[in-house]
Amino acid sequence: MHKEHHVTSSEIIRDVVIGMSDGLTVPFALAAGLSGAVSSSALIVTAGIAEIVAGSIAMGLGGFLAGRTEVDHYNSELKREYNEVEQVPEQEKAEVKEVFAGFGLSVGLQDQIADELSKDKKKWVDFMMKYELGLEEPNPNRATKSAFTIGVSYIVGGIIPLSPYLIIHTAQEALYYSCGVTLICLFIFGYFKSKLTGQPALSGAFKVVVIGALAAGAAFGMAKLINGG
Repeated sequence: MHKEHHVTSSEIIRDVVIGMSDGLTVPFALAAGLSGAVSSSALIVTAGIAEIVAGSIAMGLGGFLAGRTEVDHYNSELKREYNEVEQVPEQEKAEVKEVFAGFGLSVGLQDQIADELSKDKKKWVDFMMKYELGLEEPNPNRATKSAFTIGVSYIVGGIIPLSPYLIIHTAQEALYYSCGVTLICLFIFGYFKSKLTGQPALSGAFKVVVIGALAAGAAFGMAKLINGG
């Protein structure tokens, strides 16, 4: 029996990817930059924790607002479609026929389907929302779940580059371990993210590593430059 295998990324996985990618990269770059300017790990830990808290809240809020915007947009379009099937039903029927004409159905069958759909206003509107506007009804709890998932993922990602500074008191020495641990985690994260999205896993993993390394290197170099090398 033929089996089709499709890689599908759920909304939760997408939120984890969003939160984790920034969580790994931004605190890593901040810690690296501060390591080029100060010698105390304690200061870097304090600044890093403050950034993780602020970043997780900002990212979570962004996810919440995106989710609410999606719900509000859907409800606005839903209301408009209900008004249109009430006020201009023949025009809406013509739009139904256009959809099925695109599938190659005969004119007679298009008319029959349009007439049948128009008998149930809810199904008619649902059809127009999905096939005319390409909109699926969003989960009303999506915004809250998205905010929580993104925020927690950011915190988990941010703790990784900061963890060596909690153990090693010299910032420069802690930076070496932070680079090693974070780059390995970026590679693993990039690998699985690419697998989930159907992209070449190894090249995707290396891209994520390069981006993280460049961000940290730029921050470290800028801090050194400002402090006179």
